[in-house]
Amino acid sequence: MNTKKLLGLYGLKWNPFLPDIPAEGLLVTAGIEDFAWRVENLVHDGGFALITGEVGTGKSVALRILFQRLRALPELAVGVLTRPQSRTADFYRELGEIFGVLLTPRNRWGGFKALRERWKSHVESSLLRPVLLIDEAQEMVPEVLSELRLLASANFDSTSYLTAVLCGDTRLMELFRHAELVPLGSRIRTRLVLDYASREQLRELLIHAMTKAGNRKLMTTPLMDTLVEHSAGNYRVLMTMAGELLMAAAAREATELDEKLYFEVFQSQPRRREGRSTTKAGRR
Repeated sequence: MNTKKLLGLYGLKWNPFLPDIPAEGLLVTAGIEDFAWRVENLVHDGGFALITGEVGTGKSVALRILFQRLRALPELAVGVLTRPQSRTADFYRELGEIFGVLLTPRNRWGGFKALRERWKSHVESSLLRPVLLIDEAQEMVPEVLSELRLLASANFDSTSYLTAVLCGDTRLMELFRHAELVPLGSRIRTRLVLDYASREQLRELLIHAMTKAGNRKLMTTPLMDTLVEHSAGNYRVLMTMAGELLMAAAAREATELDEKLYFEVFQSQPRRREGRSTTKAGRR
């Protein structure tokens, strides 16, 4: 079924369970609101901020909300690093494109100096503050993270020309335990640590998503309870299951999403798991 027909069938402005919903549909929790406020204050002096947590706990959503907030501030130049796994030469090449500085990747000192001079000039003459957002930062090479730390600081580490927000799963925290990255870890000035969601938080997200998309009653209350129960505190799992149910309901042209639909779509999965367990037990 095409998207237009699906939305029309349920009176939706967009699919509430997809990752690319409009910014207005994102749920801004109290924790994200507080973190965004702290980063907005951090950017005037520069430094490092960190978003971390388990997979599926809302890190990228938090970074997206922060991006929207920072981009609305006129005195900031906000860039997003799209390839965190780059080696040093490509890292400099992308930074050059983000901040409008012509760099020669083979000349690391030249690139280092050019970026620092551009940021310093912006800060001193126009009060324009550079901000760099990095999602999936756990993929970064330790050498590049160290380079970023050195690039951002000046005057014997008393001045920061750049605000960098690192966002990644728990592997990022493991990176900070490397001897060469201990200095970076000690410079994190503000943090947002995301954990598995409570049932109340999962329910809040479902209701918020459906309301913003235009149909608060898309799901029955028992179905919401069932989805929350089987999501294991993981926002991504919750929205993925809800998305599957929406597509299945549209294929059946069902008027609403309910528990009966849930069991029709997912009932075969436990049986397959039980079958594998029985087979293994038999082999033992």
